[in-house]
Amino acid sequence: MARVRQERAEITRQAILDGAAIAFDQGGFGGTSLSDVVKYAGVTKGALYFHFQSKEALARTLMDEQFQVSSGVPAIVDPGLQTAIDLTHRMAFGLRTNVRIRAGIRLVIEFGSFTHPDPSPYNAWIDTCHQCLTPAQERGDVLPALNTYDLSTLIVGSFTGIQVTSYVRTSREDLHTRVVDLWKHLLPGIVPADRISLFDPSGSPTCRLQLGLPSRYAQHSASPNSEAVTAG
Repeated sequence: MARVRQERAEITRQAILDGAAIAFDQGGFGGTSLSDVVKYAGVTKGALYFHFQSKEALARTLMDEQFQVSSGVPAIVDPGLQTAIDLTHRMAFGLRTNVRIRAGIRLVIEFGSFTHPDPSPYNAWIDTCHQCLTPAQERGDVLPALNTYDLSTLIVGSFTGIQVTSYVRTSREDLHTRVVDLWKHLLPGIVPADRISLFDPSGSPTCRLQLGLPSRYAQHSASPNSEAVTAG
């Protein structure tokens, strides 16, 4: 019986998170009430308060869930530059298909506002990117003169701006294409010229297969003067 109760409690908790994600994705933190969460989750307020003491606790949980996208990085034997490229596409895919990730990212941006700035989610992504770029530089895939932490900060900041712009302009329909553009223009400035062809801005074959993304990018055209790119 105890196990059954635990399973039911977990089902309720997940329903609450799903409902909260829908509400936060639509209205943001300030525009969402706990009544909205209860409505979308299909639970009682008592059940909600049993699992989460406040709206902020719900928001923090959803903000943390975005890091599931990068959870496998520490297990990769040889993370590198292509790992970082793939991560940006995995996050782009999550933003387009997973309401929890969309809500989490929206909350990160709101919680990182000028009023009460919280840099911790950004710092976590920068650290993850840095874990990929440091060994990449050691094996000669990133120019030795570059500071990989500063480069990681640039990549995270650039992706943040790109996804917001894509959301406003196309509801993120063009997000993968914009991510390809980012890497297409960035790679020539950070990778030795004779190694650029080793990296695919549209994601590795494994990444594209897992996400169901077609590749329309010629691997050897990673140059700002190349033809227009469409990643999916």
